[in-house]
Amino acid sequence: MAERTLYEKYGGFSKVSKIVLSFYDTLLDNDEIGHFFDDVDMSRIVDHQTKFIASLLGGPAAYTDKQLRQLHSHLDVNDAHFDELEAVLRGTLLEHGMAPEDVEIVVTEFGKRRPLIVR
Repeated sequence: MAERTLYEKYGGFSKVSKIVLSFYDTLLDNDEIGHFFDDVDMSRIVDHQTKFIASLLGGPAAYTDKQLRQLHSHLDVNDAHFDELEAVLRGTLLEHGMAPEDVEIVVTEFGKRRPLIVR
């Protein structure tokens, strides 16, 4: 029998949706990176981010490297911004009951996308 993905282990799309909503609640109030979400269609970005986080957990949706680079190409995201995003992601996953070792797997996968997002 195949091992369950983190996506399956933690409740699939409905749980990922709750995690992403919490993630953005924190990001929007963040002095370092909140400004990236000014004048953004939040329902659209939450949808995209839900698919992205689902893919980091081994779920069905995924973005190609080209798509990630293109989606962030107009933003001036630096390493400090990415570090802050990573910290918020880690905290949000822990707050939603994810085991620390599983959080590290997800954060590591997120970190692999740094070169696609940071300018």
